[in-house]
Amino acid sequence: MDIARIAVHDSVAAACPPAGVAESLRGLDRSVEVVGDDASFDAGDCVVTFSPREAFLDAAWVHGVRAGYDAFDVSAYEAAGTALTNSTGIHGDTVPETVVGYLTAVARRLHVYRDRQRQREWRQEPYDAAFTLSGERVCVVGLGTIGRGVAERADALGMEVVGVRRSGDPVDGVERVYAPDDLRAAAADARFVVLCCPLTEETEGLVDAALLDAMRADAYLVNVARGPVVGEDALLAALDDGEIAGAALDAHWEEPLPPDHPLWDRESVLITPHVAAATNRYHEDVAALVRENVERISRGDPLQNRVA
Repeated sequence: MDIARIAVHDSVAAACPPAGVAESLRGLDRSVEVVGDDASFDAGDCVVTFSPREAFLDAAWVHGVRAGYDAFDVSAYEAAGTALTNSTGIHGDTVPETVVGYLTAVARRLHVYRDRQRQREWRQEPYDAAFTLSGERVCVVGLGTIGRGVAERADALGMEVVGVRRSGDPVDGVERVYAPDDLRAAAADARFVVLCCPLTEETEGLVDAALLDAMRADAYLVNVARGPVVGEDALLAALDDGEIAGAALDAHWEEPLPPDHPLWDRESVLITPHVAAATNRYHEDVAALVRENVERISRGDPLQNRVA
């Protein structure tokens, strides 16, 4: 593979400024430019993109700026001989920090007071509403870069951390690692269940009515994975029936979440518009991954984060 041009597709704007990515790649001995859907590609091109396009299959290498690559047809890239890499590994601080914000907001009732601030309402929550994170159990589902970051921070807060991992291998700061088949047992005693797993055939609909029923009535579901990991109807029913206390959702079944969606009016639900990974340095983090792989190509080494 010989890369002569790096084309930053304008769909990258969904995550960060395309011009920022391009500028952060200056200095490489390659042409760098921002392109749109009218661009064409060949075997000398690397395309940096947020979303897939059929034309990208003509390039030598496509880099997705998200950790998830479920939007890309991996088999099509393999058939075309086009390398596909993703941006896993750069979210180890941003997403876990967001999760800590969710946990703190829920425990200290900050989201409730923020809502009341808009109404200029000076009213305290009931005595038993607020609680302390220290000593509470959190179940982290998926112990990759993001999940390990969540576990590390939760452990530092004095929380009891358990996790679910396909390999079953131990993780620092996690008291017990469960196999995916034991997810219900892992979640049963947790105050928080935090989803950090990729969207795959195995994880789609992972959080179903049975799992929600197994959770504590005072438990919260946190989803920083993908919307379809959670069964929408099952979650709405669990909230209606009081099977769980609430949820913090950054990933949704439909994005943007429709204005008439029933979640908007629920005080027990925190909604963010898929921004858990947002940071003003995201363009630099993406560029660093691309730069590393350009250097790997020059050395004849395998691509980092290659998924096809």
